[in-house]
Amino acid sequence: MRSTLVFIAPLACALAACGSETSGTFTGEDGETGEYTIDNSTGETTATITTDDGTATLRSGTNVPVELPSGFSVYPGADVVSNTVFKQGAGSGALVTMKSEDKPEKLAAFYKQQAESAGIKIQMEMKTNGAQMIGGEAPDGLTFSVIASPEGEGSTAQLSVGTKGD
Repeated sequence: MRSTLVFIAPLACALAACGSETSGTFTGEDGETGEYTIDNSTGETTATITTDDGTATLRSGTNVPVELPSGFSVYPGADVVSNTVFKQGAGSGALVTMKSEDKPEKLAAFYKQQAESAGIKIQMEMKTNGAQMIGGEAPDGLTFSVIASPEGEGSTAQLSVGTKGD
């Protein structure tokens, strides 16, 4: 799942930037093949990627409904800027970008509490230039990371939460 996630997240961003092409196929560095469609009226990108691990699907865009695992939520009062949801086998996850009027410390603390309540062992915490990064994994394979960075008087945060599929 992780190798596919590493491939899918940048792909969603790149496809959304394509502009004039609304559908097509692609092959990744490791032989992954896929198809994508971009809805020019909404900006939503959908893609299907076939890897050695199976088929993965994603939806990405501003209006894609947020689907977070139980125990996680969008930060109160935050505006969702973009959302990517992906599925591979029984695994699934989300990559949500949001803006908030609160400082990065508050967002990081909020998500750290949610992660720990979900049984995630925090494995990485870093603070640099006002940004805060936290990440970890639960024994059942639930993975989590959040990067909260200062932006103006508030912050921008990127939350990634996913489950492994067997």
